[in-house]
Amino acid sequence: QVRLVESGGGLVQAGGSLRLSCAASGRTGMSMMYRMGWFRQAPGKEREFVAGISWNGDITYYEDSVKGRFTISRDNAKNTVYLQMNSLKPEDTGVYYCSTAVDVRLRPRPPDFGSWGQGTQVTVSS
Repeated sequence: QVRLVESGGGLVQAGGSLRLSCAASGRTGMSMMYRMGWFRQAPGKEREFVAGISWNGDITYYEDSVKGRFTISRDNAKNTVYLQMNSLKPEDTGVYYCSTAVDVRLRPRPPDFGSWGQGTQVTVSS
């Protein structure tokens, strides 16, 4: 199991930017080549997949709703995955989670098939 801790959330106006970080630690940390993903959950809605990244960062995947605005990246030397969010919209509001529940196609796996962080709140005001 790997422990994940998200940070970087906050309140921002529409059109603004935020950079989320996900720090991994534990006996089987990111040095074990995990595929990683970012998910989000808006109030009253189900959790949805946002973006995924391969273990070495050379392949990424984005849901259409964030394509062209969000960028996922990783620094394995720092055991950290990032989500750069630009041109934020009110509909991007939610709790953002990082997870290892990502399959070989960089698509989400069932929640039980990975480790999850506690989440970080992102609020975009109009």
